[in-house]
Amino acid sequence: MDEGLLQFGLRAFVTLFVVVDPLGVAPMFVALTAELDNARKRATLSRAVVAAFGIAMFFLLGGGLLLSYLGVTVDAFAISGGVLLFIAAVPMLFGQRTRLQAPQVSEERLAGEDIAIFPLAIPLLSGPGAIASVLLLTNQARGDPARLALFAVVIVAVYAISWGLLVAGDRVMARLGAGKVHIVTRVLGIVLAALAVQYILSGLAGFYATLTGVK
Repeated sequence: MDEGLLQFGLRAFVTLFVVVDPLGVAPMFVALTAELDNARKRATLSRAVVAAFGIAMFFLLGGGLLLSYLGVTVDAFAISGGVLLFIAAVPMLFGQRTRLQAPQVSEERLAGEDIAIFPLAIPLLSGPGAIASVLLLTNQARGDPARLALFAVVIVAVYAISWGLLVAGDRVMARLGAGKVHIVTRVLGIVLAALAVQYILSGLAGFYATLTGVK
């Protein structure tokens, strides 16, 4: 595997894992499924992860066509996606889940919903931040089959790890405690903020190169 491909895969994994943030989802998953037995918890989680994975793969395979149809350039989406990810990172710096991923859910609304789909799959595991990340990274692959294949593997890995962490959600929370989860969330927020700024800078550089004709 060449260095450029390895670097892309590492960046893709870090970005998507930070945005999905399974450790941050764990307390909400535990609370939402508190009244379910272990078998039903696993079934609910499996449906949520499969749905979130399907959404991510849809935007991996069809996101480029969607942007092209809408007339959105790669540089424009890099800037807007970077802004969106930075907004998502700010609450994480204070140990909180971003509002893009942690909606206020009333008991009345949940009564008529499958919690595997809402709020677990959307927006907790595959919200606007995750979708923006998939689209950004797909565009950065620039149609290279090797990078796209590697990114697909990364998506599988991120959601597989998320499933494993959430299955053990009770034990993870008991071992780490709320304080350590907040510390991890803050660190991930710093990483996500830096990645978001890099996306914005890359988009601006690409836009400037287009204007000046310099590559």
